[in-house]
Amino acid sequence: MSEKITRRWGMAALTAVLCAGSVVLTAPSAPAAPSVSAASAAWATAEAGGALAPRAEHAESAPAVQAAPRITRAQVLARAKTWLTANNGRPVPYSQNKRWKDGYRQDCSGYVSMALGLSKPGPNTVSLKNDGFTRRIAMKDLAPGDLVIKANSNNPDNRHVVIFDGWANKARTAYKSYEQAGGVGTRWKQHSYGVNGRDGYHAYRPVNIVG
Repeated sequence: MSEKITRRWGMAALTAVLCAGSVVLTAPSAPAAPSVSAASAAWATAEAGGALAPRAEHAESAPAVQAAPRITRAQVLARAKTWLTANNGRPVPYSQNKRWKDGYRQDCSGYVSMALGLSKPGPNTVSLKNDGFTRRIAMKDLAPGDLVIKANSNNPDNRHVVIFDGWANKARTAYKSYEQAGGVGTRWKQHSYGVNGRDGYHAYRPVNIVG
């Protein structure tokens, strides 16, 4: 074989090797497995443990819930008391549209959001129940700082939430609570919402509460 033919075959072999290497280098990599966000993992863990997880259509609320600071029961009640005299020694007046000086809405859910340290101006009553801020518990398991909520109404005037402060009697037929009431403002009052199980009120535990 002549030297010219040998060179030609050598160049062809080298070109083939280079082209093969180029294909290997430029071949698309396999798609990475979809990652699971920290929020999704947290809710999945909660569901596995038996806690109520937020519904899928409210998944976007998870970051807001995660951002809520951990808070003790004593702190919730102490914060709730501040609105009793925040208005120059008087209760903060009730309003579904206005915000108080601290940035929270002056309605029942805005007041509860303030006591729990949630983001301003605060989720509404339906959101407190459905969007992962709380989990449902039995009325008998209520502890100071927990909530009693009625949210299953098409009329916002018939929705309400109060902060549980302790049972008023051994029979547990009434309890002490903090609330932001229409026409009254902030008050500490005895209630029996939810006790009979037929008035639409149920007990809920804030997920950011400690203890």
